[in-house]
Amino acid sequence: MIAIGGAIGVGLFLGSGGRFAAAGPALVISYAVAGIAAFFVMRALGELVSYRPTSGSFVSYATEFVGPWAGFASGWMYWVNWAATGVAELTAIAIYVHLWAPDFPRWLTALIALGVVLVVNLASVKAFGELEFWFALLKVVAIVTFLIVGLYLVIFSIGGATPSNLVSHGGFFPLGFGPVFMSLQAVVFAYAAIELVGIAAGETKDPDKVLPKAVNSVIWRIAIFYVGSVLLLGMVLPWTSYGPGESPFVTVFTQLGVPWAGDVMNLIVITAALSSCNSGLYSTGRILRSMGQRGEAPRFTRSLSSRHVPVGGILMTAVVYVVGVAVYSYIPERAFTIAVAISSLGTITTWGTLIYCQIKLRQAWTRGELPKPAFLMPGSPYTNWLTLGFLALVVVLMPFADEDQRLAFYLIPVLAGGIWGGWRLVNAKRAPATHVQQRVVPPQ
Repeated sequence: MIAIGGAIGVGLFLGSGGRFAAAGPALVISYAVAGIAAFFVMRALGELVSYRPTSGSFVSYATEFVGPWAGFASGWMYWVNWAATGVAELTAIAIYVHLWAPDFPRWLTALIALGVVLVVNLASVKAFGELEFWFALLKVVAIVTFLIVGLYLVIFSIGGATPSNLVSHGGFFPLGFGPVFMSLQAVVFAYAAIELVGIAAGETKDPDKVLPKAVNSVIWRIAIFYVGSVLLLGMVLPWTSYGPGESPFVTVFTQLGVPWAGDVMNLIVITAALSSCNSGLYSTGRILRSMGQRGEAPRFTRSLSSRHVPVGGILMTAVVYVVGVAVYSYIPERAFTIAVAISSLGTITTWGTLIYCQIKLRQAWTRGELPKPAFLMPGSPYTNWLTLGFLALVVVLMPFADEDQRLAFYLIPVLAGGIWGGWRLVNAKRAPATHVQQRVVPPQ
């Protein structure tokens, strides 16, 4: 439920509306292809967790199988991912609430939402888990309800719902193949957070039994929810009915002539965004603490509350969310898409790290250096390289897409330079300590 709760957020509930308007019904191909990549990422994660579950997740695996620098880089890129994702979720909440209260300041709506999830995360991991379970359940119920209603409308051709909507308004590729490829970056963002299973593994009872089942169930459920929902959205209404300013699910239920249904769906998508933001604070708090313990993040990120909550890391991410809300008040029309584009860079880095670490793990147990895990990734190493190729393609396409994706692409050298500089600084601080230790330790 944690993985589903993290993954089913504004990428599907809000972002798919704008992507429909940009790519047409063929958008479902983008979701299917990205879903296949997500499948192999989850199976790679499953093998790594089967080898050794840890709250440090891919940061710990990158450090072990690639090197300390890889753990440092992947950890900070994951933080960038969730920092940008949280801003996207909060701006989406402001957009949703604006439909009901157009005169209420959007920035204040986002700030109130942040306060709610921050209090929950600081309370205890149990409070987070309980709230996330119910948030995720609401989203699952909403998606399942839409799937049932959508199928009913299409089967009985109610309200113009018909499979022919996929091809009768300019064809399946009404705007050509280009927009479908260019939508891959935003679709990858929609699948982000499925890797939360790996982070939760370190705080899970009997992970050897629970995690393989969780990995497999998350894969097929998300595939149905995402690909199935997008396919039905294209059948229920013409793709020209959707736009970037409103959730396509709200659009469908509003056009059914049942206004209250649209309001209910709007409330659910608000909880969906809260859920994803909630997951972001949870995961970054633990990743930052794991890095802080190795001296790779500020010292205060190591701090734990009396309830064993990583307060320092959670508050650090929350501060960035506040800054993002302030920026949103100046560019409300672009804040969401910019945040999505930047976040996808972190998602691609995280997925690539997991895939590559699984390759190194496989090589190690093949040589007999490590025990063979019980839960193996299918098709490895060929599926690894195909998935890495797909992720590289998404990055290569970014400068040819819209202005916001180009902005994110141009940030790559800035992020790389910042991480390189941070790693140099960390090593510089470690060197004197190592030198002193070598001097005080007597010879053997």
